[in-house]
Amino acid sequence: MEFKNPVTIILLSATFFLGCHKSEPMVKENPEVPDSSRSAASIGIVGSEADTTTQTKGGIVLMGGSTDVDDAMQWMIGQSGGGDFVIIRATGTDAYNPYLYDMGGIHSVETLKINSVSLANDSAVANTIRDAEALFIAGGDQSDYVRFWKGTKTENAINYLINEKKAPVGGTSAGCAILGEISFSALNGTITSEEALNNPYHNRLTLQDGGFVKIPFLENTVTDQHYLARNRVGRHVAFMARIAEEKEGLVRGIGVDERTAVVIDSTGMAMVLGESSALFLSQTVESGDPEVLQQNEPLTWQNNKNALTVFKISSGTDGSYRFDLNTWTADYNGIAPFFYYVEAGELKRADE
Repeated sequence: MEFKNPVTIILLSATFFLGCHKSEPMVKENPEVPDSSRSAASIGIVGSEADTTTQTKGGIVLMGGSTDVDDAMQWMIGQSGGGDFVIIRATGTDAYNPYLYDMGGIHSVETLKINSVSLANDSAVANTIRDAEALFIAGGDQSDYVRFWKGTKTENAINYLINEKKAPVGGTSAGCAILGEISFSALNGTITSEEALNNPYHNRLTLQDGGFVKIPFLENTVTDQHYLARNRVGRHVAFMARIAEEKEGLVRGIGVDERTAVVIDSTGMAMVLGESSALFLSQTVESGDPEVLQQNEPLTWQNNKNALTVFKISSGTDGSYRFDLNTWTADYNGIAPFFYYVEAGELKRADE
């Protein structure tokens, strides 16, 4: 799909789905000799350098940034079957290595700094990703990930983990931003809610259709992060307005606050972990497109003050606070949706 606007859009293609299978971890017969030749992108490994193979269960983690959510990381380790955990990033250090390895129950943790197209196309780098039993995309600048990884062996390796190996994949902050089917690419820098609502065709509101993963129950879905802490609800709604204008089907969004994670299993059931909450937004009716969506004009998207149906899900570790992405409804009693709409660039809640 091609967005009809003056903003640069990058198309990525990847088709895959999540699945799961269970059995006890199984180690390869030939891991006795460690592989001392790491890929050129490796900036550190803890644990065994010998490869191992375990039975994995698919899943996605959308983390909102700031302090990482231990429970979400431990969930990924469980889904990995205790195998090799790989971190990929374009900037930063190997600080995840001791953090994750000290949680226990994991064979190794390795960080790859993939900060060029050349490294992203390096076969050894791609093979390290393909051999992982869990993959986490660190924070940073998502435009780096688009510029360096788009259309490379690294992108193909990520798709392989999701589609064929069915290993858990997660991301925080910028890493979370690229996990939706449609994402804010930040190719021209970031944008505030005020800027986006007052000009939804701002040159810094860059969207890409087709992310590094494509999950059936996240179709037409755009993620955002650092959500409440940085007041990003308004810009998220502006993203959705743009998508609603250009694509068929209901547009949806998942916004995750800092120190919080949305953990999605292979069936499309989501649980919120951490300290805060997440918002699950959906265009209320497919015919309810924005009334005013023009360059240099404030957004108006009312649809009888019911433009977007919103569920706010608080965190909880016992699994009782869940959201079903297949039906886009809360999976427990005691929560009702509310509605957002936008009038002349001002985001409003219908019941306030």
